[in-house]
Amino acid sequence: MSTHADALQAPQPLPARVALLGSGTVGRAVWVRLAGWQGSALGQRLQLAYVANSRTAQAAPLMLGGDLRQLLGASPQPSRLERVDAALAGAATRIVIDATASEAVADRHAHWLAQGIHVVTACKLGQGTTLARWRAIQEAAAAGHACYGDSATVGAGLPLLRTLRALQAGGDRIHAIAGVLSGSLAWLFHHYDGLRPFSGFVREAQAAGYTEPDPREDLSGEDVRRKLLILARAAGVQLEASDVRVQSLVPDALAGASRAALDAALPVLDAPLRARYAEAYKRGQRLRFIARLQADGRATVGLEALAADDPLAGGSGTDNRVAIWCDRYPRQPLVIQGPGAGAEVTAAALLDDALAIQAAAGGLPRDRPQDGAPGHAPDRVAVPRASIPFP
Repeated sequence: MSTHADALQAPQPLPARVALLGSGTVGRAVWVRLAGWQGSALGQRLQLAYVANSRTAQAAPLMLGGDLRQLLGASPQPSRLERVDAALAGAATRIVIDATASEAVADRHAHWLAQGIHVVTACKLGQGTTLARWRAIQEAAAAGHACYGDSATVGAGLPLLRTLRALQAGGDRIHAIAGVLSGSLAWLFHHYDGLRPFSGFVREAQAAGYTEPDPREDLSGEDVRRKLLILARAAGVQLEASDVRVQSLVPDALAGASRAALDAALPVLDAPLRARYAEAYKRGQRLRFIARLQADGRATVGLEALAADDPLAGGSGTDNRVAIWCDRYPRQPLVIQGPGAGAEVTAAALLDDALAIQAAAGGLPRDRPQDGAPGHAPDRVAVPRASIPFP
């Protein structure tokens, strides 16, 4: 029989049953992407059985298309995390897609993994907060023979975590990591010119949806700290949040302002940022908000003035730009660059992980360990050859 005929007769992986949590910008982008796959081979691989936000939920049968928020707004069913297990019951491959920023949902990750339910997430609260929660996720994934798809947690799906793991799997030791890890702060410092008030750029970024509703969450560096913790732990450096020294951009006068008074308080940023910019400009340097990790555990987050030819000084827009030094790249680092924010790229990363898990699981019963499980979503894209670093 021909190879083509063999391929036609080969058993195809059974579809995965999926629960989508979150109806914000990323959750809606996942919903729209799934709707666009209806009738295609990709659409047949992921069967959406449950959608929910923090208030309401809707179980199968689900009509993909239309507005997700309207669907959930019209649902009389209250949202209960314990109902996710039942909604996915009976399927050979079960996947939760977490498109929330919820502590309660992140706290549930280990439970699902221990039950053999794969988790795909853009939420940094699972692996980017306490070391105890991170360890619980690793242990639960091993116990449940489940995968944890986390490529969307840092870099909105850029191959950062995948590359770190592949380098180590090939015998490399990670010497250091440094990078621009915040799309919102990247945008701010790519655009800030020292002439117009920095507060005006913050308002512009806020209006464009680049920052959190409260931009202090971005300016404080806390989000970058979480991303650095995720990268550090993936590189084998098990840090606690308190081990990362963070230089916040938020002065006390702004930190203490109420949400109602926030906009009026933003100009307190202007003078100190103007002074930092002027000093860097005189030296031919560029301001970038940088996260750094050394293999010995030293970790910092804060604003730095970089030489114009520094590998982290380039980029544009919301680009993340991350340099990795390791055994094979000891002097000239491997640099990975691309959009580090945006609902579309984040949704694509979530679904890439879900499809990789479905393909690796093969639709086999949960009590049969699969290639790529326990652990992280199996790689579907090869790491670039050592001779061709990322641009």
